[in-house]
Amino acid sequence: MSIRGLVIGKFYPPHRGHKHLIDTARPHVDRLTAIVCAKPEQVPSGELRAGWLREIHPDVDVRLVDDCLDPDDSQAWAEYTVRSLGYIPDVVFTSEEYGEPYARFLGCRHVLVDLARQSMPVSGTQVRADPLGCWEYLEPPVRAYYAKRVCLVGAESTGKTTLARALAAHYGTVWVPEYGREHSERKLAEDGAYHWNSTEFVLIAENQCRLEEAAARNANKVLICDTDAFATTLWHRRYLGFPSPEVAAVAAAHRPPDLYLLTDVDTPFVQDGTRDGEAIREWMHDAFIEELSAQGRPFRLLSGSYGERFRAAVAWVDALLECPRVASTDG
Repeated sequence: MSIRGLVIGKFYPPHRGHKHLIDTARPHVDRLTAIVCAKPEQVPSGELRAGWLREIHPDVDVRLVDDCLDPDDSQAWAEYTVRSLGYIPDVVFTSEEYGEPYARFLGCRHVLVDLARQSMPVSGTQVRADPLGCWEYLEPPVRAYYAKRVCLVGAESTGKTTLARALAAHYGTVWVPEYGREHSERKLAEDGAYHWNSTEFVLIAENQCRLEEAAARNANKVLICDTDAFATTLWHRRYLGFPSPEVAAVAAAHRPPDLYLLTDVDTPFVQDGTRDGEAIREWMHDAFIEELSAQGRPFRLLSGSYGERFRAAVAWVDALLECPRVASTDG
């Protein structure tokens, strides 16, 4: 006869204390179910938290239910659990004092795991209050959600890629290269010229988002991006002369950066064999300011020498890591 186990909680958000509980339970049962209790107003949402648990524990049956009962009414929760599952579990694993009465009302065995939080001294409340301070207790998909995102944008030959690399090294984190550059170089090598269409820019925007989400899982509190889908909307205008609703839709659907760093055009234009925008650098720069401001995207302007830009960038990123948001400005 198979043994069916249960863990239940808000997992708000999942952290390594939860992982320790589930990892402790899993070898002792044939089937383990995790019930995620969520309220509509909670951020991150219950759907997201359940999805994270499914990724972290692919061999666990994760169920999402409404958190609609008095948290101190163990009998009501036990009855609700049986209705939700359609059966009585054989054993419930908890790290809470409510575990024993809850299991008694369920009519099953209870296993208490690390009530004193000695193995994993962390709680969901702590994570929500200071996710960066709890970084070591978060799994990759949860880190991707909480990592601050900084995006460098600007006209051609203004040092974005160099700064992105340097900032990533400074913060011991990862950075996201510009997919559009890779696409452009391949296109130039194959065709010998640039002949663009809107479909290509949609592809570039989608791939940029994909690369960003993949890299965010490996970020060390902050993710550095060399451009994003929003910037792709401006490059579409630059090459085709009109905006693309499709590219704009990709950008609008993607999580926006917490801060944009706009590189000024007060640097010499360096030809690397692929660039063709020297004559319109001022236009591109002004277009970035216009669109960043119009869309309310928070940004800071980086001007001067490379050293000045790097020091200013570090100051703004440091401020971002200490504060939840940065006000939108062009200064």
